[in-house]
Amino acid sequence: MKQAKVILDKDYVIGRIDPRIYGSFLEHLGRAVYNGIYEPGHPAANQDGFRTDVMKLIRDLRVPIIRYPGGNFVSGFNWEDSIGPRSERPRRLDLAWFTTETNEVGLHEFCSWAKEMNSDVMYAVNLGTRGLDAARNIVEYANHKGGSYWSDLRIRNGAKDPFGIKLWCLGNEMDGPWQMGHKTAYEYGRTANEAAKMMKWVDSSIELVACGSSHTDMPTFGTWEREVLEQCYENVDYVSLHRYYGNPTNDTPGFLARTMDMDSFIKTVVSICDAVGGTKKSKKKLGLSFDEWNIWYHSAEQDEEIKKRDRWGEALPLLEDIYNFEDALLCGSMLITLINNSDRVKIACLAQLVNVIAPIMTRNGGGAWMQTIYWPYMHASVYGRGESLKALVKTPTYDCVDYENVPLLDIAATKAEDGTVSIFAVNKDMQEDMLVTVDLRAFDLKEVKEHIVLHHDDVKAVNTEEKPDNVAPITIKDGEIKDGVLTIRIPALSWNVIRLG
Repeated sequence: MKQAKVILDKDYVIGRIDPRIYGSFLEHLGRAVYNGIYEPGHPAANQDGFRTDVMKLIRDLRVPIIRYPGGNFVSGFNWEDSIGPRSERPRRLDLAWFTTETNEVGLHEFCSWAKEMNSDVMYAVNLGTRGLDAARNIVEYANHKGGSYWSDLRIRNGAKDPFGIKLWCLGNEMDGPWQMGHKTAYEYGRTANEAAKMMKWVDSSIELVACGSSHTDMPTFGTWEREVLEQCYENVDYVSLHRYYGNPTNDTPGFLARTMDMDSFIKTVVSICDAVGGTKKSKKKLGLSFDEWNIWYHSAEQDEEIKKRDRWGEALPLLEDIYNFEDALLCGSMLITLINNSDRVKIACLAQLVNVIAPIMTRNGGGAWMQTIYWPYMHASVYGRGESLKALVKTPTYDCVDYENVPLLDIAATKAEDGTVSIFAVNKDMQEDMLVTVDLRAFDLKEVKEHIVLHHDDVKAVNTEEKPDNVAPITIKDGEIKDGVLTIRIPALSWNVIRLG
């Protein structure tokens, strides 16, 4: 049996975890909103048309913030279309996904639903086909108490109290040629800076996220961040990162190594932010918003067929990846990476929440169930609060096609307000369990309160409506703390949550 050694100390603290790193994302795309969270006429729908069975699954995730309404969608979106009487809202062609947007669910409906989810809204403004005026106006509509044109219109539309949206995205993926209103780094940086100034003049309490690179493979990665931040550094609070991974070559060890890229991405962007801040002699330190991350590749061929067959349709089944067990393992390792970088990553959004590359799936008129990736996301969100501890890890490694010295054991640890410690671990070994010793002598921890394990013998196993618990966590009795040292067995190819008290 392979072995690994870990040292944890209550004074080895990476930083306090911002709960918003467990955020998610809902875009007006596919069946995320329509026939996802919202399906009037469904047996489980409430009086407002939102599915209560889906609401329960989301509440159990304890999602602190939800990014909305896009995504690529937002770069062609007129926010004014989403307010006022539903019967008067226009139907629009969505050029991002080649579908038709009905605007039946709009700003008021979404904010009300998010409040029931105990989630804040992270709202993206259109800096593609729109610009500064629309950006400042929606802040006034959403957040100003009253006595102005847009705030009084909100009141006439039925919302006396402001929505109080405190986090705003300055556009989406503006470095991408696929984006409506794509800009150069200089063009976007200037636009973002002016929008930021005006939005904060309307409401000085808001925070703003500038668009970073869409992924690390972009030819402009690095220079984009530098040039954008040279224009808007002092008026924004975060810079965004987006990254998706796939396994089209069916190489499980290589797939599970992708967090090496994710960690490098984060550290590179941090260095660029600090370099720009240094040249500006600024005392301000920017945070990171990893506001799109997930596994995405299963649905690619299906999506192309749907777009050819049903162009301009409504609520088409797009980007409906069916996740397997190995996807859950990588999802867990990505969450571990976010926790281990929580000193700078303050916001993160699993993209997305329902049906569209999502932990939750639904059938129109039918059930709702949890995909494999639901479990590590839920466990991290529920148990990964408080402080992130710096784990000193000695683990066996392996080499694969794209990476060398890949840790076989991914690990993160958190300390809650009550002193309890949670350890999150992924064993990437395809065959062997791992015996792990954890030095805990700096803590007063007596026992393993719970050891949750997610494992399946088939890495391609999935959950379905008929078999929703095919891949599901179990609790095992394992591990012992003796003389301040935890000894525990981590099963081969498994996601683990070890709670100590």
